[in-house]
Amino acid sequence: MPDPLLIPRSLFHKEGHGSSHTHPHDDPPLERRASGTREIQVVRKVLAANDIMAANNRRLFADKRVCVINLMSSPGSGKTTTLEKTLARLMPELSCAVIVGDIATTNDADRLAASGAPVVQVNTDQFGGDCHLAAHVIERAASGIDLDQVDLLIVENIGNLVCPAEFDIGEDARAVVLSVTEGEDKPLKYPLMFRVCDAALLNKIDLLPYLDYDAPLAVANIHQVHPDMPVFELSARTGEGMEPWLDWLRGLVRKKLA
Repeated sequence: MPDPLLIPRSLFHKEGHGSSHTHPHDDPPLERRASGTREIQVVRKVLAANDIMAANNRRLFADKRVCVINLMSSPGSGKTTTLEKTLARLMPELSCAVIVGDIATTNDADRLAASGAPVVQVNTDQFGGDCHLAAHVIERAASGIDLDQVDLLIVENIGNLVCPAEFDIGEDARAVVLSVTEGEDKPLKYPLMFRVCDAALLNKIDLLPYLDYDAPLAVANIHQVHPDMPVFELSARTGEGMEPWLDWLRGLVRKKLA
């Protein structure tokens, strides 16, 4: 495959992206260290700038009729394996592409490129090791994909249950992966992530016979935070339970293409 795209920080300071509040790292050091009201104002400016770029992304994806999914989770949930199996089953009928976010390495992008889907890698270690993908990063990464040939673009966000939930990237829907090797109380500890997502995947159910894990309690906790959100219980490794998740994705694409 061609080398995944590694995006250096310098690319985000070209003309047109030049506001001093385009990205959290753009704020002057003294301003970032400020406390109280000033700090809140800086954060609001960062999020407001991100929302403007996210709206631009959303218009672009709508014009190209590309359905965009923001897939999030903590590290080690099986997000990449889930994507591998998802692409293997959807690619015969849908044209898919992936943007992969990691602080470092191209390991996940290399794995996903084996599917034949276009894959763009974003590494954030060159501009501070950010723990999320922001809208301006997605705009730059998407420029490396021929969107006219894509039905479904999946963004594999950086493994983190906090920061990615706060940044709109112009997606059509968000999904979060929770594995049975994590605590049942994760949805209660990180409620924003589960509140802003449109679907949840409870992954690695093939391990349930070997774990002291209460899957119904995990699902109940998800629904305590986000009532009626679909929860797909599956094993990406064995393929068990994948079809309802795939049907959900197919429905989103059909809606976007209608």
